[in-house]
Amino acid sequence: MRKRLIQIFGFLISSMGWLFILCTMAMDYWRITQIGGQGGSFIIKVAWYWSNLWKDCFTDSTAVTNCRDYAVLWSVSYYVQAVRGLLMCGLTIGFFAVVCCFIGMDCTYIGGAEQTKDKLVFSGAVFHFVGGVSNIAAYCLYINRVAKVAFAPSVPGVLKYDLGPPIFLGLVGCFLIFFGAILYAVTVFRVVYRKRSGVQTIGGGTYMVPLSRGRSMYGGYNPSRMYEYYSSGRTTSQLSRLSETIPTKVSERDAFV
Repeated sequence: MRKRLIQIFGFLISSMGWLFILCTMAMDYWRITQIGGQGGSFIIKVAWYWSNLWKDCFTDSTAVTNCRDYAVLWSVSYYVQAVRGLLMCGLTIGFFAVVCCFIGMDCTYIGGAEQTKDKLVFSGAVFHFVGGVSNIAAYCLYINRVAKVAFAPSVPGVLKYDLGPPIFLGLVGCFLIFFGAILYAVTVFRVVYRKRSGVQTIGGGTYMVPLSRGRSMYGGYNPSRMYEYYSSGRTTSQLSRLSETIPTKVSERDAFV
């Protein structure tokens, strides 16, 4: 029950993160700056310059906006192209991550056996992490470009922009994706790291408890498989001496004969 709740919570968290990432690609005001109105003066009109991944715009004090769309792909700045590509790659990987996790969740009735479903969830968690890294790399690249111009020496005619809301919303989405991936991985980490215990026997050999015991058609354990898990190098004579040291229980009827 706890495994199901954690996976459902991880699915909701990660899906919300991908929704945030998707919304930022269509949002305006990735970077914004204003001209005029300094010092609390209401006489000077204020104008805003802002941009997103698809256009540059200008808004005056009367709320009239004029935009210039980016004409073709190769006429866009290199960092804008890189941000677009990283975000699209991240969203593509995130799509497969959501599908794998949805099929492999414990509360769904598709995906096959439990071990197969756990492997799907673990694969989805890895895809979530890789997609989140791609997205956060895109936002960091855009932030680096804006900060580089903002902290550079003043040059006449060059505007210094501030970061807009989509950047912060995208960063929050990336952290939600990472958190969801961690929740998925916590529920299925035993698929990768299985715990096996050893039992010390006579002669220095070690008997490892099998991960899955073979069963017969009647549901009982197959005794013939018990010798397959002894360490290598065990000879027949050693096994015979080992069997002699095992005490046998004598029934009460045989004790009085």
